[in-house]
Order: sequence, then C-alpha cells, then structure tokens
Amino acid sequence: MFLLLFFVLLIQSLTYWIFEPLASFLQYVLEIRAFPIVALISLFFLFSAKNIEKN
Repeated sequence: MFLLLFFVLLIQSLTYWIFEPLASFLQYVLEIRAFPIVALISLFFLFSAKNIEKN
C-alpha cells in the first residue's frame, strides 16, 4: 500500500514538474492583454504560408 502511494505521489509530482511551465505559459498567452499580439502573429502566419498545391 505504501509502495502504491509512493508511486502515485511520484507520478503527480513529475506531472506537475513537467506541465506546470506549459500551463503557466498558456495562462499568460491567453490573457486579454496579450490577445492582440497573439492574433497578429497568427494572422501573419496564416496569410504568409505558401500554397502547397500549385495549379
């Protein structure tokens, strides 16, 4: 039982250690004040992509 509890706590701590920076970054990016910058960058990449199929 203690071995199982140890593995569960280990998995939870490793998951937090791996995904916490990503969650923190996404929380910052998805804030309202940073939305215009993200929108401009996404529109730039959307319209600057080269056409894959050339007729």
